[in-house]
Amino acid sequence: MESISVLDMFKIGVGPSSSHTLGPWKAALKFLDVIGERVNRVKRVEIQLYGSLAKTGIGHGTDIALILGLSGYDPVTFDVNRIDSTINRVKTGKQLNLAGKDLIAFDPKSQIHFLAGEMLPYHPNALRFVCELDDATLIKETYYSIGGGFVVQEGDDDRSETEDIPLPYPIESAADLSKLCRQSGLPISGIVLENEKEWRSEEETREAVLAIWKVMRNCIYRGCHAEGYLPGGLQVMRRASTLNRRLLGDKEYGSYEEWRKSIREGGSGFAYTLDWVSCFALAVNEENASFSRVVTAPTNGAAGVIPAVLQYLVTFKEDLSEDLVFTFLCTASEIGSIFKKRATISAAMGGCQAEIGVSSAMAAAGLTECLGGSVEQCLMAAEIAMEHHLGMTCDPIGGLVQVPCIERNTMGAIKAITASQLALHSDPEKAKVSLDAVVKTMWDTAQDMNTKYKETSDGGLAINIPISLSEC
Repeated sequence: MESISVLDMFKIGVGPSSSHTLGPWKAALKFLDVIGERVNRVKRVEIQLYGSLAKTGIGHGTDIALILGLSGYDPVTFDVNRIDSTINRVKTGKQLNLAGKDLIAFDPKSQIHFLAGEMLPYHPNALRFVCELDDATLIKETYYSIGGGFVVQEGDDDRSETEDIPLPYPIESAADLSKLCRQSGLPISGIVLENEKEWRSEEETREAVLAIWKVMRNCIYRGCHAEGYLPGGLQVMRRASTLNRRLLGDKEYGSYEEWRKSIREGGSGFAYTLDWVSCFALAVNEENASFSRVVTAPTNGAAGVIPAVLQYLVTFKEDLSEDLVFTFLCTASEIGSIFKKRATISAAMGGCQAEIGVSSAMAAAGLTECLGGSVEQCLMAAEIAMEHHLGMTCDPIGGLVQVPCIERNTMGAIKAITASQLALHSDPEKAKVSLDAVVKTMWDTAQDMNTKYKETSDGGLAINIPISLSEC
């Protein structure tokens, strides 16, 4: 049974895509590990991209991620303000500091190959590195970016990056989770915490989860104050900052906490609250589209849903506390883990239902537990949220994580809140659909879905809006 940590489901990284940006970046770092001490003997490196990585890689910044990864930079700590200058230096100089050590000739245009007509069998997001050493020896490795920043090397099994050790509460399905909660008397977040103790201390886990929240809230705050157009050629204007100004008027503040209090003091009417939830989600995904620091939740394309719902919780429903944040994210992570184990969190495998749908289900469960819901109500909320995302296609215009992706995060956040409210006012014993049933249905739907609706930009809005990939 696969063991997935809360720190697997939530990863700090760089936008715009967990599968097409963060995944290839991490794959490049893994390839550097393979090269190891032979780095000073490398004469040439080439990368071959297949399937969805090839078709939407330009718009998703796959080439940029590969350059940064081969340079040895860490996506968690690399200064995103240096991305443009770093990439421009490589492109103009046609040289790369491999692993930050040896300078080698490297021309991205001729050494990164977008093989849009070719697929590898294991997963649509495939990439292969070919490295030539000074004695003509070739090192070849193939990786698959399977969604949410998870990377699998060819020949390995599909496991999380957390050490696979026996857990006190092994969970494969929602039924398992429900049973273990009943037997232990623990809420979902309590089960998660007990499992996390097998990997690290409770204090370390809490510190790491709260660091994730800090990145999320900073992303919201930054996005609500950034203006201009998003990169890529679609000329999409940022809207979060405009909405933020319109809602707050002339209120003054100088920090995130002062800003949050100003929002709260503005009222709690339906339209006002709705506008803010949309604003929070817009802010995160506008930052994501700008190659900024975000958290996979569980992916980058769906990174705005969970932060928006959590920000809604601590702004309009409850006082902000570390325990509340920890509970929300732990509960949400377990729901995401179930989807990853029994279906997918990759849009290239399952369409946008696998990203926005999963994130909405995760947020709905987290919100429900924080508002006093039972375990069964949490699972019911997750089921309702996903049920109303079933069949959602992934059709990014121009291969960019902008239209319709950014707005879809606002919809996912609102659906999560609605799902939570429905579950809190319902009797789960009378529910007709279980979470496990909807997870299976999502996976069945994913397998039936035409490939062109799975993050290829070959169908849907992507072909009905007159923007070509070459323009972006």
